Amino acid sequence: MRAEALIPRTVNKSTMAISNPRPARGSNKSMKRVGRGEGSGHGKTSTRGSNGAGSRSGNKYRAGFEGGQMPLARRLPKFGFFSPHRVEYQILNVDALQACVASGRLPGDRQITPDILWEAGLINRQGMPVKILGDGDLTLKLSIQAHKISKSAIEKIEKAGGKAEQLFVAKSE
Repeated sequence: MRAEALIPRTVNKSTMAISNPRPARGSNKSMKRVGRGEGSGHGKTSTRGSNGAGSRSGNKYRAGFEGGQMPLARRLPKFGFFSPHRVEYQILNVDALQACVASGRLPGDRQITPDILWEAGLINRQGMPVKILGDGDLTLKLSIQAHKISKSAIEKIEKAGGKAEQLFVAKSE
């Protein structure tokens, strides 16, 4: 098959040539030329307006500056709290484990660890701790390791004949 057959007909072949790299027509705009006389339409004040700091050189307003008016960020009250010791978990329910073992995404005969959950695509981040919650029913005998396991999840896992083991979570500082 010839290379020309692979290129759609709507593409200009001269702009696609490797020996002649050019941006597509209309993709690059020319710079606005200001201060080139009144006839240009951008003369005299050079599109800056007539007065104020914005019309002068060296103008640098800081972010959120409102011309001397009390800024919005300072008018609104402060509330809330961000704990530096918070540990955020990736959550997984026992019914999701049941469905994944039944469909073959997870091994039912081996111990299920966070690494195996990550390989199966059940959690998004590999380094983040995992918490198993007890939503749904569990009938399969599973051996599960997770960083946190709720009481109801432990009850359901042990009732089905499985084993639940909690891993140590290192606090990040």
